[in-house]
Amino acid sequence: MIILSIDSGIEKTGYAVFKDKRYLKSGLITTEKTLATEKRLEKIYNELKKIVRQYSADKIILEQLFFFKNQKTAIKVSQTQGIVLLLASQNNINVSYLTPLQIKQIITGYGRADKKAVQKMIKLEYKIDIKQDDEADAVACGLAFNLLRSCR
Repeated sequence: MIILSIDSGIEKTGYAVFKDKRYLKSGLITTEKTLATEKRLEKIYNELKKIVRQYSADKIILEQLFFFKNQKTAIKVSQTQGIVLLLASQNNINVSYLTPLQIKQIITGYGRADKKAVQKMIKLEYKIDIKQDDEADAVACGLAFNLLRSCR
C-alpha cells in the first residue's frame, strides 16, 4: 500500500510517501505570497497530482483541522484540504484523518509534545532528519498512521 500523508498549508504544504509502512520520500510544496489564493491552490493541487500519479497513492492521511487561534489560517488550511479531498475523489483514493494529539501521542508518547520533540523522535527512532516543520509534520502523520495500523 502506498500512503501519502499531507500537512496542509497555503504557504507550505508538507508531504511524505510511504510504501508498506516504509518511508520513501518527503518534501515541501511552497507558494509565493504574491500569488492570488486560487493560483496558490492550483500550484499545490498540480504538485500533489504529480506525486499521486508518480507513486500511485492508495491512501491519503491528513492532519485533522482541530483548532486555530487565527481564523485566516484556518480558512487557508481548509481550502488546501479541500483541494486534497478533490484530488482524492478524482483518483478514488480513501482519506483518513489523525488529530494532532494522536500524532504526537503515537510518535513521542506525549500528546502535548512540541514540534521539536516530534522532529527529534523522528530522527532518533526512524533515522529521518527533517528540518522544516511542515515536512516533519507530514512525516509524523504518515508514521503515526502506520504505527496505528500495526496495532490493529
